[in-house]
Amino acid sequence: MSHTPKPQPDRAKRRKDPPIAHQATIRAFQRRLIAWYQRHGRDLPWRRTRDPYEILVSEVMLQQTQVQRALLYYEKFLQQYPTAEDLAKAREPQVREAWDGLGYYARARNLQKATQQIVTQHQGKFPRDPEELTKLPGIGPYTAGAVSSFAFHKDAAILDTNAARVLRRFFGLTPQQRTPRFLWTVARQVTPKGQAHVFNQAIMDVGATICVARAPRCPQCPLRPVCRRGKTTTPAGSV
Repeated sequence: MSHTPKPQPDRAKRRKDPPIAHQATIRAFQRRLIAWYQRHGRDLPWRRTRDPYEILVSEVMLQQTQVQRALLYYEKFLQQYPTAEDLAKAREPQVREAWDGLGYYARARNLQKATQQIVTQHQGKFPRDPEELTKLPGIGPYTAGAVSSFAFHKDAAILDTNAARVLRRFFGLTPQQRTPRFLWTVARQVTPKGQAHVFNQAIMDVGATICVARAPRCPQCPLRPVCRRGKTTTPAGSV
C-alpha cells in the first residue's frame, strides 16, 4: 500500500476550503461506506487493537507492501518486540533480521527511531494528534492520521492510494483537482466526526476490494447509487 507523501495544508487554509459537494451527498457517502464496512470489512489483526504501537507497526509494514505479505510478519514481529520499549532498546541487527523479507529496511530503522523518541521524549506515551505524530521519524500525514484515528479515535483524516481513488471517482474530480493537496482537502471534509476510526477503514477497504484500479466492481459497490461515475459503467483502468 503506497501513501500520498505530501503534507497537509496549514489550518488557516483548511477553513477556506470550499465544500466538495452538498452535505446530503457527503452524508450519503459516509453512511453507505460505514454500513458496508460493518458487514463486509476485512478482519485484520491490527483492527482488533487500539494499542498505538501495534497499529504503528502494521501501518509501517503496509507502506509499499501488500496486506497479505504484511500478515506473514506482523504477529511474529510483535511476539519478538511486544512493546515500543522492547523495540526501542533492541539491537539494530536483530531488528533487521526480524524485518528480513519485507524489504525497504529503512522503514524498520525509522520505526525503531520513532519508538526511541517516544520512550525518551514522551515518557513512553504516544502523541495523539496527527501534527505531533508527524514529528516522529518515518511518519507522514497518512500514517499519523491512521494512528490517531484507529488508536485514539481522533477525528483525523487519512489518504492512501485506495482512499484517493475512491474520492476521485465518487466526486468526479477533474485532472486539476487530483493533486495531493486538494485530495487531502476532500478527505478532511468527508471524514465524519466521531466515526473517523470506522470511516477510514471503510474507504480503504472499498478502494482495495471493489473500487480497484483496474476493472472496478461497480455493480457491487455500495456507493454506486450516489457515485458520479458509478451510475454508469466505469471503464477498466479508469481513475
